Amino acid sequence: MKITGAVLEEIGCPRPYADSKPISIAELELAGPGPTEILVRIEAAGICHSDLSVVDGNRVRPVPMLLGHEAAGRVVEVGADVTDLAPGQRVVMSFLPRCEQCANCAEDGRLPCTAGSKSNGDGTLLHGSMRLDRSGEKIFHHLGVSGFATHAVVDRASAVPVGDDIPADVAAVLGCAVLTGGGAVLNAARPRPEDSIMIVGLGGVGMAALITAISQGVSRIVAVDTLDEKLEHARRLGAHETYTPQQVLEQGVKARYVIECAGNPRAFETAFTATAAGGTTVTAGLPHPDARAQISPLTVTAEARTIVGSYLGSAVPSRDIPKYAQLWREGKLPVEELITARIALADINEAMDQLADGKAVRQVIMFDAG
Repeated sequence: MKITGAVLEEIGCPRPYADSKPISIAELELAGPGPTEILVRIEAAGICHSDLSVVDGNRVRPVPMLLGHEAAGRVVEVGADVTDLAPGQRVVMSFLPRCEQCANCAEDGRLPCTAGSKSNGDGTLLHGSMRLDRSGEKIFHHLGVSGFATHAVVDRASAVPVGDDIPADVAAVLGCAVLTGGGAVLNAARPRPEDSIMIVGLGGVGMAALITAISQGVSRIVAVDTLDEKLEHARRLGAHETYTPQQVLEQGVKARYVIECAGNPRAFETAFTATAAGGTTVTAGLPHPDARAQISPLTVTAEARTIVGSYLGSAVPSRDIPKYAQLWREGKLPVEELITARIALADINEAMDQLADGKAVRQVIMFDAG
């Protein structure tokens, strides 16, 4: 079938992307789903730093690639081996499918699936297939989803059903921002109500971590960012204290659990410094592979510190996305407050500039519901 999607043609184009236009809006041919796959009509897709990381070259992927990994839509068709989904159901896409057979998948979300990680790096769906074509040219898949398009074919393992009561834009953000930020709180840090927690970096993932901590009734929640408007947003959402990184370091602000969500080595250093003795530093950001941070190993030993890595919120999507959906239903997780703009697909290059400038929490592409 013919679809329209946002294709990254070249990695590392100069900014502003509104001028260099590394992403084109193209007509593509999408093949039907294989036995373990489903065809989805995309309703909404969030724009994440993991998309920007491919555009700017921090994450090298094969191109041309149809971007987008945080999306929600309606099932149109299912493959012969898919028996638990039906046309019309709303599903959330998750960017790390799980084969449920490798040793990593037995680690309860702590480690990414081996097969899923390989297919993501190769630009294919979970079992190695490719369903996108442009006049005979193969177009690679982004993280098994390629959600910046009117339709997508994904492996069944990349989709989690949610109820019709979850709005499409909220559902999309559940698939990455909330799964990653919320999971850094619930699966990696695991604070008790009497604990203190600090979030360093208030993008989509950081804000999701913030509202998740609030939903759990943590007694002291600290938000940290370089931008005043994001700190004000955090206060409106319910943060008890807000600081810039410089203020954290100058004032010696500490918390038992500190979650770094910026993907920046300086942010990690700030998070480590701000972790109280006996506390845990959780790093959920994805810096450039060459980035390095400086910390004191003596401090880790002498203060009985723990450093935990949390990829995709240490999540099992099929288990965790329904939990966040239920928290939203109960009015405890205001995911819609993370959405700072709803845009058209044609605005994708400008949206990448907004993200690179740190001005956006979550921009969501809205597709025609027809």
